[in-house]
Amino acid sequence: MQENQHFKDHQREAKLFRNRVLVMATFMLLLVCTLVYRYYDLQIVNYEEYATQSERNRVHVQPVPPTRGLIFDRNNELLADNKASFTLSVVSADATELNNTIELLKTLIEITPSDLGKFYKAQKQRRHKLDPVPLRYRLTEDEIARLAVNQHLLEGVEVNAELVRNYPHMDMFAHVIGYTGRISEKDMNSFTPEQLQRYSGTHAIGKSGIESSYENVLLGQVGSQNVETNARGRVMRVLDRIDSAQGSDLHLYLDTRLQETAVAAMQGRRGAVVAIDVKTGGVLAAVSNPGFDPNLFVTGIGYRDYKNLNDDIDTPLFNRFLQAQYPPGSTIKPVIGLAGLYHGVTDVDRAISDPGFFTLPGSSRIYRDWSLAKTGGGHGRVNLKVGISQSCDTYFWDLGTRMGIDKMSAFGTHFGLGLATGIDVPSERKGIWPSREWKRAAKGQAWYPGDTVNMSIGQGFVLATPLQLAVVASTIANRGVRYRPQFVQRIGDKVHEPIIEETLDAKTEYWDAIFEGMAEVVHGPRGTANRYMSPGAEYRMAGKSGTAQVVGIAQNAKYKSELLKERHRDHALFIAFAPLEDPKIAVAVMVENAEGGSSKAAPVARWVMDAYLLGYYLKPGEPVPPLGFHPAAIIKRANNYIAERKAAREAKAAEEAAKLAGSSASSVSTSSAGASQ
Repeated sequence: MQENQHFKDHQREAKLFRNRVLVMATFMLLLVCTLVYRYYDLQIVNYEEYATQSERNRVHVQPVPPTRGLIFDRNNELLADNKASFTLSVVSADATELNNTIELLKTLIEITPSDLGKFYKAQKQRRHKLDPVPLRYRLTEDEIARLAVNQHLLEGVEVNAELVRNYPHMDMFAHVIGYTGRISEKDMNSFTPEQLQRYSGTHAIGKSGIESSYENVLLGQVGSQNVETNARGRVMRVLDRIDSAQGSDLHLYLDTRLQETAVAAMQGRRGAVVAIDVKTGGVLAAVSNPGFDPNLFVTGIGYRDYKNLNDDIDTPLFNRFLQAQYPPGSTIKPVIGLAGLYHGVTDVDRAISDPGFFTLPGSSRIYRDWSLAKTGGGHGRVNLKVGISQSCDTYFWDLGTRMGIDKMSAFGTHFGLGLATGIDVPSERKGIWPSREWKRAAKGQAWYPGDTVNMSIGQGFVLATPLQLAVVASTIANRGVRYRPQFVQRIGDKVHEPIIEETLDAKTEYWDAIFEGMAEVVHGPRGTANRYMSPGAEYRMAGKSGTAQVVGIAQNAKYKSELLKERHRDHALFIAFAPLEDPKIAVAVMVENAEGGSSKAAPVARWVMDAYLLGYYLKPGEPVPPLGFHPAAIIKRANNYIAERKAAREAKAAEEAAKLAGSSASSVSTSSAGASQ
């Protein structure tokens, strides 16, 4: 059987090959045409648009945050500076990648839930998805080393050195300087477009105190830099830069040594101290005790720390000298006395007989003077000077009742009572200096004679802050010139000029009478503060004690402190100024639940004035010596004693030499006379 033989069809195969080559060539030509078209479209038609997008992906504009201005006291001691700190920031646009990065970071350094909460809040506020967001501040050297070793695993993680706010005196000036804190979402929503630009790259803003009220000058002006980044947002190089402008420095009237003395003299008790430069209104010291460490707030305070501060029964976050309102008690008696003189209701010599109590005409209610409980009687014959020096309530009840609410209310405003002082820090409260209109608006009631009785000794509806009482003392010391209190003395090279709010024109003899009465409080043998203020005094001063009642006492009951809880006892107050002949400093002291204005508050005022006028400073934490026994005072007295003894010896020697010389001259004269005879 013959096999069929198959031969290849070369012609058919050649035709098939040519068709395939043609198809492939056509396909390749189409691809080349498409590529050429896209190349033409990218490089020629839409070149500018795509070039711009490419540049944006490669080059980013980063803000250069300004250095915050520094804050100094009057002696150029730093109260707020900027401290170098290493901050961990994360750049990531992908949520999954971000979570993986954070989990890896947790294995390397400590990251608390509080840190994460603040990080995610800040991430929502960022303006660009590749802006770095701080995750941890104040990295330790060990943490920085661990991050550096694992840098190859941490895409989008940056460790940068930056300046953060630092308060070297911690709680000493917390209520004055305030603090900076992280910019919150509420802050961001309140910003204008200009502010958004200015705060770009800045994570902190002044939250309280001087940091807040002078935020605009402390902040400075933001700069910018163009940087080249990779696809993950990491900076490869800086292309160009416009430097930021540092914020202005502030120089305050505050004296750190005086502030330390006031804190030491308070001996840890709750209260406030304010000292004012009588000639300018500058605040020399402002203490609110207890305080807190403002450094806790700078990079965002943790929940536990804030809860501890907020729940503290002593309320360390509460600014007592600016916001605490207390009945001023007898500290306003000099104002009431001057009002009586000013309106002609009384004169310097007019006296009343004080039985130790007071009753309104037609009323059976008895108002008891403090002397009734102490001695069983009154103060006897009392004029204005005695009324102030012995703090006779009966005298001022009588004077206030005869003067009436309208004159008394209008006169008190000349001293700033019931008014905001206008001090250059926020959140000031203005107290209450009541009037008929005030009571009707606030209480819906008419004004009663009993209200006038209470108001005339600083009780009833009357409330004042320690700052206001310092202004009252300063205004009396200035004989009616009321300055606006200020903390800031100079911004950069620009001086803050003193601001006179009001001048009360009263007769010199009226002011002299008030000065004499307040001087007798301290130096008079029966003055309420004589035992506690005058020992070892090297200058004359004026003062007035006061007691602010915390709880009401029944009509026929006696005040017994031992039966009251400590926080229900009376507050102690004292105002003072010195030297008497030419006042330079005015002080107001309030010690909570300390009861005795003369025994507890007055010595604090004396220590502050001794420090300012004589340089007898105290240090917090050290034992407070008895008044007049400061080491510097003892040395001074010893040197004076040595100098006096030396002068006495020299005087005696000179006298003996003169006698001897006189005797010799007499002998010579006699001999000459004999020779001539």
